Amino acid sequence: MLTTRRCLLALLGGSLLAAAPAQAASAPREIRIDWATYNPVSLVLKEKRFLEDDLAKDGIGVRWVQTLGSNKALEFLNAGSIDFGSTAGAAALIARINGNPIKSIYVYSRPEWTALVTRKDSGITKVEELKGKRVAVTRGTDPHIFLVRSLAGAKLTEKDVRLVLLQHPDGRTALERGDVDAWAGLDPIMAAAEIDSGAILFHRDKSANTWGILNVREDFAKDHPELVNRVLAAYEKARKWSLENPAELRRILGQATGLSAPVIERQLERTELTHSAIGEHQRETILQAGLALKEAGVLPADTNVAQAVDALVDRRFAPAPQ
Repeated sequence: MLTTRRCLLALLGGSLLAAAPAQAASAPREIRIDWATYNPVSLVLKEKRFLEDDLAKDGIGVRWVQTLGSNKALEFLNAGSIDFGSTAGAAALIARINGNPIKSIYVYSRPEWTALVTRKDSGITKVEELKGKRVAVTRGTDPHIFLVRSLAGAKLTEKDVRLVLLQHPDGRTALERGDVDAWAGLDPIMAAAEIDSGAILFHRDKSANTWGILNVREDFAKDHPELVNRVLAAYEKARKWSLENPAELRRILGQATGLSAPVIERQLERTELTHSAIGEHQRETILQAGLALKEAGVLPADTNVAQAVDALVDRRFAPAPQ
């Protein structure tokens, strides 16, 4: 009888344990977040320490990691090296389709940060003239996606050009040295090439530039939703500060990049900071980019792009529209 009672108690205890809710994940010792010259708000957030000031009372630190492009931010997110990363919306979509478990949660800018660029003496004036030419590009970034869509519009594909795979700063260098004929550029490096070297933006299309999006690792968002909200609150503070202090924003950008005032001015002319909440407009832009990439053969023909976008965009954390 005693043995039976013990067995029943053991079984009952096991059932109660199984039914008990799982403990919330303990708070991390630090939050790892990227900063990038193509994301001016991140530079303000880093300098003004809004996030550090908020988290200090809970003993949570902040570690800043520089990313040179969407591809690097996504690589770091996938590896668990950062918790929050800045990318273009379409780049985040491709990463999600390829198995990178991220959520897009916030808009830090609406930029025209990419165009197709050439030297002033190259003679290239339209996309059709890229056939057989060498083009520098950084795979997995908005400039790469912009290039693919631009080629498709000219009834060309990546196979019709000679891609030279380089990070964005090296793409500019290769163009100016004459190692490539064109470059899928990214601001502020593109603005520097334009202002300082006379580079020509021979193909532009603002509507094909996807939004500047902040992403979070899916498991981090699941385990620490309150911290996601606090990060976005700090981002909002930095975004609003940027709009209210344009001269200081230019100074911070110039200090971080080492670029001249005219270059910073040109970048900011093409960078709108009046949006924050991720919603239907962003979803539609990302969707259209994904459909274009599918049609161009960059994404598999059986890809359900709409489903992938819905899995990527998470509006739970987005602040109210301003």
